[in-house]
Amino acid sequence: MSWQAWLAVSLTGGVLLTLILSRLAPHLVLMAALTVIGISGILSPGQLLAGFGNPGLITVAAMFVVAAGIQGAGGVDLLVNRLLGRPQTERAALWRIIAPVVALSGFLNNTPVVATLIPAITRWARRIDIAPSKLMIPLSYAAILGGTLTMIGTSTNLVINGQYQVMTGQPGFSLFSITAAGLPVALAGAAFMLLFFPRLLPDRRDHPGFDNPREFTLEVAVTAGGPLVGQTISQAGLRHLRRVFLVEIERDGQLISVVQPDEVLHSGDRLVFAGDTEAITDLLRIPGLQPSADNGQGMQPHQQRQLVEAVVSQHCEGLGQTIRDTDFRERYGAVVLAVARNGERVDGNLGSIRLSPGDTLLLEAGPRFLVRARHIRDFLVINDLGQEAPHHERAGLSWVILGAVVLLAGTGLLDMLYAALIGAAAMLATRCCTLRQAEQSLDLPVLITIAASFALGAALEQTGVAALAATQLVSLSNGHPWLLLALVYATVSLLTEIITNNAAAILMLPIALALSGEAGLAAEPFVFAIMLAASASFATPLGYQTNLMVLGPGNYRFGDFLRVGLPMNVLVGIVSIAVIPWLWPLR
Repeated sequence: MSWQAWLAVSLTGGVLLTLILSRLAPHLVLMAALTVIGISGILSPGQLLAGFGNPGLITVAAMFVVAAGIQGAGGVDLLVNRLLGRPQTERAALWRIIAPVVALSGFLNNTPVVATLIPAITRWARRIDIAPSKLMIPLSYAAILGGTLTMIGTSTNLVINGQYQVMTGQPGFSLFSITAAGLPVALAGAAFMLLFFPRLLPDRRDHPGFDNPREFTLEVAVTAGGPLVGQTISQAGLRHLRRVFLVEIERDGQLISVVQPDEVLHSGDRLVFAGDTEAITDLLRIPGLQPSADNGQGMQPHQQRQLVEAVVSQHCEGLGQTIRDTDFRERYGAVVLAVARNGERVDGNLGSIRLSPGDTLLLEAGPRFLVRARHIRDFLVINDLGQEAPHHERAGLSWVILGAVVLLAGTGLLDMLYAALIGAAAMLATRCCTLRQAEQSLDLPVLITIAASFALGAALEQTGVAALAATQLVSLSNGHPWLLLALVYATVSLLTEIITNNAAAILMLPIALALSGEAGLAAEPFVFAIMLAASASFATPLGYQTNLMVLGPGNYRFGDFLRVGLPMNVLVGIVSIAVIPWLWPLR
């Protein structure tokens, strides 16, 4: 191999190891690799930056705005109110989640769908008396399965389609090209969830007196000279609060862990409460209590405060550090008011809590936090408690616009790119979403990750590494077509669990195309196998964004995903490998 080929191999290995072993954001790692490729001269500037103008990437960005229009107009709320109802059994409840979410995720990005439904399903679970732990993983998995139904169902399908066009010169695939394979996969996954998840998923009910699936830890202080100073716990009305209870008092460095009703409050006392979101926000309205300022964070001016629920992602720079040590206020422009972890109260002083992936934080944030949170990828915002109210009178219109996008792209009247751009413009023109909401919907790190991944994939192809890897795989499989297809699927599936699904798919595409050419096989089955494998990420909460988003609200542990996700991975893989060659002959 040439030195350029060795450099491409080293870069690919370095990127994979860095993404697996470090907490660096994928878009930063891949942009660093892009820079090295450019400086080395492996690719020309035009080839290097071709990913940023890829039609698939622009289509992804436009569909983000379309999804923001559905969300901003309350279209998802309309669907929830019409379809959830009051099921009599747990399986009936699962069906009422799985069916609409699979259909919805076939045409909208998964993340806003799940983010919108988490608080709605949490309230619904309380109303029908079913543990949220029975519903949240099915919500995430249904969104993942729905993404396999169409070419716009997930960003991976769009970018692979765009790169396939660039690399082969072929016209690409239509909106419903993958549906023939995605539908059996979705049906098999849905059937497995309905049959086995009621027994496999844990039933983690809340502590007595609570009906919210997660229990935050909140620390407040008694205001100096305030109305509560000198009053007992009972007199202050802090004894029998609904859905929240007083855990302990910290006074002058001393901890009072068993708080009696006649305990007198002192100026500066720090009170630790545990309870749900609504109860905590009500607690902050009691005169004489304020969020504890002595946790290394500082406070925002009152008029700039906004309450936000966010999940700590696996890429957060503050992982393993205490809230105090992260310098949260300066770094993120937000203050941590409360923490929930696996639905249980986190012991210790709020400032001493160490951040872990999947922690749910109740934040008091400035007006720019939501924009920054979507850019830095340290958090997944699941509930903006101070967000703009949806324009429900436009909910029907938002669905009409989405239907028009699907009709234009599905019938071939317009290319998917132009149909998506028209849909995004229509959402803005009809004010289904505001310009601010549209800007926030553009997930810049995801877009950069996708565009930069193209450069690494192009380098593997340009230097001959892809062809060499393809030759080795053909030799390993003795040229057996089905085994080759299974190897490609398994490789992408494994990479998706440990790095981003888009990066895994884009890195494997040039290898798969070279492999099909080397073995004299059709390319289409391998392309569809990559699309399906990149979406089939069920086994860990870190493998897919929506899995991580439901980790805290569902009160899950890592092992819960392994228990139900590994069988789902195997099932989806078997169905995919069985269906694809039947639909698209390998030779």
